[in-house]
Amino acid sequence: MVTTAPDAESSHALAGTFDGLWRLARKGFKGSQGLFTQPRPRSFCHFGSSIRFRYFRTRGNEPLTRDESLINLNVHAEAFFIMSLPHPMDNIVVRQLRFDFDQTETGCVWSQSSPEFSMFLNALGIHVPYFERFLVKVMRQYRSELTDPSLAIDVQAIIGQEAHHAFNFVRWNQVLCARYPELRRLEQDAESFFQTAFDARSKRFKVGFTAGYETFTFLGGMIILDRYEELMGDADPDLRALWVWHQVEEVEHGAVAFDFYRALYPDDQWYRRLMIVHAFLHISWQTFKAYRHMMNREGYYHSVRKAVTGWRFFFGFAWDLARSALPVFSRQYHPRTHPICNEQQNPVAVAWRDYVLAGGRPEHLDSQTSQHLSAP
Repeated sequence: MVTTAPDAESSHALAGTFDGLWRLARKGFKGSQGLFTQPRPRSFCHFGSSIRFRYFRTRGNEPLTRDESLINLNVHAEAFFIMSLPHPMDNIVVRQLRFDFDQTETGCVWSQSSPEFSMFLNALGIHVPYFERFLVKVMRQYRSELTDPSLAIDVQAIIGQEAHHAFNFVRWNQVLCARYPELRRLEQDAESFFQTAFDARSKRFKVGFTAGYETFTFLGGMIILDRYEELMGDADPDLRALWVWHQVEEVEHGAVAFDFYRALYPDDQWYRRLMIVHAFLHISWQTFKAYRHMMNREGYYHSVRKAVTGWRFFFGFAWDLARSALPVFSRQYHPRTHPICNEQQNPVAVAWRDYVLAGGRPEHLDSQTSQHLSAP
């Protein structure tokens, strides 16, 4: 969700005294359900202040006392504060980042922690930007049919995030195509596929395929961030920064495509499930073709052991994605309730957001910064 304060009066009060902050908390917690238990909840985000402020629970229709709601109030020296977010999907921030791939230190196989992982993401990234552009066009085409104002705001936010993702991945793909000649054709095929799908396929297919595809970008984001040190602990600073940024934001907007589909087709569960399978097969096949070519160019077939290592990683990661998608087929499913995405936010994502808010450089995560992000 894009995060907002309850109203303008409350957000202005925050810049004042402690009493203003207390009134804001009291106002947010009144009501039978509380601030964070609405069907599409909102949480507070970033305001100019030097206070870190957390609150945790409500009590029926009764307003909470100061001791009950101000459970954790700490004064910090920073020039900002962060409300503890109740869920990783509560805050969609459009970050206009641009990455400089001319200074890449390690070449195309950019993760020394897991070279196969870097090839896998490179292969995935060949078609991802063209899907992202497809998503942007589909949501712009049909967002006028939405009746939920909060969902309309989230749709605008995901459009902004995905547009910036696509811009940077297309630039990185230019570097990859110079190293792996076969990728140029695969990239053109991906662009053609999504353009044809947008021009010729039905509204239901376009909205459904978008939701199905976004299922795996969100789940992939969670899996990669949870295995951050294993997969990217020792990696090129610019490419590590690119993928951390991408995965954090994929999780942030992980429910938007699902909600978009449900808003337009609330009773069509079976087609949603079909599109999940279709999207998984499409992603797997397109990534397989690019990964196979990269393995060949990197000499993996010169050694049986290296070839086995390379394909073991590919099919292992694909299996992790498929297995993590099983809850998605439930009638009661929503991305916010997926077992691997809950109120316990990934610490790397939280540390990365703190780093960005503190004025850090998210386009370049050197070893020292990376260690800070993954520190317990």
